This record gives sequence, C-alpha cells and structure tokens, in this order.
Amino acid sequence: MPKFIVYFAQLHEDFRLPELDALSKLENVRVEYDPCSYIRSSPFLVVEISSSEQAAKLVRRAILIRSIIEYWGSGRTYSDVYSEVKHEQERWALYKTSSFKFTVDAFGKSLTQEEKVRVINGFSFLEFTGPIRMRNAQAEFFVCEEYDETREPKIWFGRVVGTGSRDLIDRFDVKKRKYLGNTTMDAELSLLMANQAQAQNGMFVYDPFVGTGSFLLTCAHFGACTVGSDIDGRQIRGTAGFKRGVDGIRANLAQYNVESRVIDTAVFDASRNPWRPGPLFDAIVTDPPYGVRAGAKRQGRVGGTKSELSLRLVDGTPNHARPDYYPPTEPYEMSFVIRDLLHLAAEKLVVGGRLVYWLPTVAGEYTPHDVPEHPVLQLVANSEQPFGSWSRRLITMEKIKPLDSHEAVVPERDPAHKNFRDRYFNKFGPVA
Repeated sequence: MPKFIVYFAQLHEDFRLPELDALSKLENVRVEYDPCSYIRSSPFLVVEISSSEQAAKLVRRAILIRSIIEYWGSGRTYSDVYSEVKHEQERWALYKTSSFKFTVDAFGKSLTQEEKVRVINGFSFLEFTGPIRMRNAQAEFFVCEEYDETREPKIWFGRVVGTGSRDLIDRFDVKKRKYLGNTTMDAELSLLMANQAQAQNGMFVYDPFVGTGSFLLTCAHFGACTVGSDIDGRQIRGTAGFKRGVDGIRANLAQYNVESRVIDTAVFDASRNPWRPGPLFDAIVTDPPYGVRAGAKRQGRVGGTKSELSLRLVDGTPNHARPDYYPPTEPYEMSFVIRDLLHLAAEKLVVGGRLVYWLPTVAGEYTPHDVPEHPVLQLVANSEQPFGSWSRRLITMEKIKPLDSHEAVVPERDPAHKNFRDRYFNKFGPVA
C-alpha cells in the first residue's frame, strides 16, 4: 500500500496512537504501521493506507494530528531526499501544471526565511509550471527538517493530502464559553474523548457526571445525540461555577448551536439511576469526580439511613414527599465511583459501545492492575497525563458481549486510587 506521513501535534504523546486507532475504526480506513517505529519525541509516523482519499478521510476530525502527507522521500541529507524523489518521476506529471505551494517547517530548530527559500529552490528539478498560490492551491508540498538530541536532521518531503481539525480547539476554548465551572474539561481533551468514543451521527452518548457539560458539547458537535446527569443540579442550572446567571449548560448549547442534539440533563445519583433496564447508550463519556477540585457525593447518610429523619412529618407531609425535599448525600469514595461506573457501562452500553473516562492514579504506586476490569468490557486504550506525584489516565473500554446478571467484579486488592481525595490532600504520604 502507498506510504503516508502522519504529522502529529507534539503534545499528549501518550494519546496520539489511541486516537489514530479510534479514527481508523470510526472511518473504516485500514491503517498499517509498526508500533515500534513510533517515537514519542518525534511528530512523524510513517503509515500505509490504500489511497490519498482514504488518508484524508482518516484525519479529517483528528485533534492530535496536524496533517497527513503522501510520502515522496526522506533522508539525512537533501541529496538523499532528491534521489528518492527522482525514482518516482511519473508522480510529478500529475501536478506539472497545477497551482501549488510549498510549506517548509522545522522541528527542534527555527529556519530563517532565507533558509526556507533555499529549501524550496532545491526542489526546482520538479519543474512545476503552474501558478504559485498561497491559498487554495491545487497541490501543497511539505518539507520538514526534524532535529533530535544529536542535532542531526532528518528531512521529510511529500504532498499534503489532508488536515486534522485542530481549529476546533480554539472554537471550543473554555475561555470563550458563556458558562463554565471549576471542573470544566479543556477543549482539546474533550474533543479527543469524543473521538475515543467514536461519537457520530446516530449515536446516543451519556455523561453520568455531566458537571458543566463539556462532553455533551463535543460529542454533539460530531453528530451524536447526548444526555447528561449529575447529583449536583447547581452545576447544570448555572447557580454554581465561574460564570453564573447565564442559564447554565443551556447557554453553551445555544452558543455552539447543538440544542437539537442534546436531549436533556437531569439531576440524580448515577449509582441509583432511573434508566430502564438493559442496553441504552452507544457510548458513555465522563470525568468522574475524584476530589481534587470537587468531592464526589452519592445518595445516603453518613453513618447509614436514619428512618426517623427520612419519614418524619413536616406540616403534616412526609419529609421525603415535600416538593423542596433534597435527598441527603454522603462522600463517595473514588474506588467505589469507578466500580459503579463500570457496572453502569456493562449494563447500559450496547455491545460495541465504548466507555471513555478519566482515572486518577498515584505515580509511584500505579501498576496496570489498578485499571478496573469487567468481564464484558475490554480495555482499548490507557493514556497517561502526568501531574508529578499523580497522574490521570484516559481509559477507553469497549463492551464485547452482553451482560450476564451473574457477572461481577471483585477486586483482588485495593487499587492505588482508593481514598484518592484523602491521599491527594495528604500529598500522597505513606498509607497508615
């Protein structure tokens, strides 16, 4: 198959291949590459795809891919590149009279304008006779000098066939939103999660810890119908957060014109949800509360149920039946949050549906066994975003078979994220 150069954004290096694989499945584009050839410190990866059209289709909604380039040559010197390019001269004729432009870039070094012009002139042997157009050119050619720690360059050359959707990061920038809160997920990662969930037209996506609704926005942007819930209705209504009095989540839905694809939001405890039994959602995309910026709560009372409080009469009406009654809540320990989230996904996802969520872990104690398992959920990706003494991991799981009511998860040991909130504020000191 023809070779192409994937030009990644040089950040979130642990997330780039999982997004590439997710898009390959979403767009039904076969991509072949050697995982061992992936270098985190490099923005380039050579892949094989059947055609330029398929390559462009693959990256059209990518967040961590800048562009994809039809491979024409590479080498340590320009002489090496020229030699390889000249072996495929029949390729040149296709663009001989087309309007064209050259983009010259460097990674690990800056090039002056004079150096860029010299690079472009070095490809004059291509003998293109078409007009040069910096905008809307029929063919764009890409040259990049990549410098590593040895300061020895590797030069890449090819024709740009497609670009990603990194412009969406600016469009969904949280600083531009009418409503946000202290737990609002940044735009880049919200969009990335929508890709991991493979959100698209015809899908029904649920966020059980919806907060200010970032994932509703990004999944709806890609065509999915979305719904969210939270035990704290203040975040949904906009009576808590950094920008109050703007109608909460609804203000953002109107701002991004996705009201028709966000079905609704509701206030309830996701671990005691009102959803009908059986599979319902094509994806669950969420950021569970782990206590760094907001503590997790669930329905209940500290110390257990107290019937004399729950059933007492107030002005002749049972307390729980009053319109202003708000059920009591208790702290929701992190390992139980994740356990219940997996149970929810196992029951409510359709087969083939994806669960995409963030898992906090302690840097010095994490092992792969800390990622919770479930008999009907298969781990697809585990990408780390480090914060020094702790990390959060974007976990992607896929439901591989229907749920048997007898299948349950019994952890063999306490995971490193147990009591994460307490440990975080104790600066991850030794466990007593």
